[in-house]
Amino acid sequence: GAVFSPRRSVEFLVDKLTSPYAMEILRGATVAAEESDIDVVVGRFRRPDAASDADVIERLAQADRMGAIIVTAEVSDTTYAALTASGTPVVFVDPLRVDDEPVVSVGSTNWIGGRSATEYLIGLGHTRLAMVGGPATSFSAMARIDGFRSAAQAASLTIHPDFIAHARFDHDEAQAVAARWLLRDDRPTAILASSDAQALGVLEAARLAGISVPDQLSVVGYDDTYVAAWAHPPLTSVFQPLQDIGRVCIRTLERIADGVPLDSHHIELATRLVVRESTAPPPR
Repeated sequence: GAVFSPRRSVEFLVDKLTSPYAMEILRGATVAAEESDIDVVVGRFRRPDAASDADVIERLAQADRMGAIIVTAEVSDTTYAALTASGTPVVFVDPLRVDDEPVVSVGSTNWIGGRSATEYLIGLGHTRLAMVGGPATSFSAMARIDGFRSAAQAASLTIHPDFIAHARFDHDEAQAVAARWLLRDDRPTAILASSDAQALGVLEAARLAGISVPDQLSVVGYDDTYVAAWAHPPLTSVFQPLQDIGRVCIRTLERIADGVPLDSHHIELATRLVVRESTAPPPR
């Protein structure tokens, strides 16, 4: 007789279900999972009713998934340890840090992304640059800032310490940061953001301050999610292959489930700058 085998399923856990970034990764993961006849179950990594991440991990272990994909800006040491101990294979997207060997992660070349966007702005003639970084606890956010600093140093530009800020990867905090900068006499002529949502916040701050983009201010986003092309003006943004990242997460979990050794614990996919209409040479 036929042996019953339960369907294979992967849990996709994310901090914010509203993030275009997470949805693009989910899109890639879902298509890749369909090709292998795997179900994808979506949940929130930090639920308001969960006492701690431990609850989520316990649920994960009981659900008997073939693995989990976690899209989050930060993970504590205790959570890492608990996940490793739970026995459920986990792949992180752009994790907190990559020095822990057992942690498997997929991301993109954040340092190069930050550096290439900055080089492009410097090439346009900008010398007063600012960057809205992501949270200081985020490994990928810090790598983008390092890339920004590196490009400035290579061009012998001094970045004012006030002109590197940390904010959540969303609209409101970035808008508040940019609004403060744009009030200054020595205001930046170009601002690099660490997500497209942040860049939209910068555009809104410029609009409210009566500063024209790109004539008086250049703005660059990060991720190149669908909102970048819809912005006014359409945003120049650093493209992250988010759907490919989702696909690689699924393939990586399949390899772990099949007992195939991984070539690497951290997989980085290439970024590239997509130039649209939010960048121009600085005002004379």
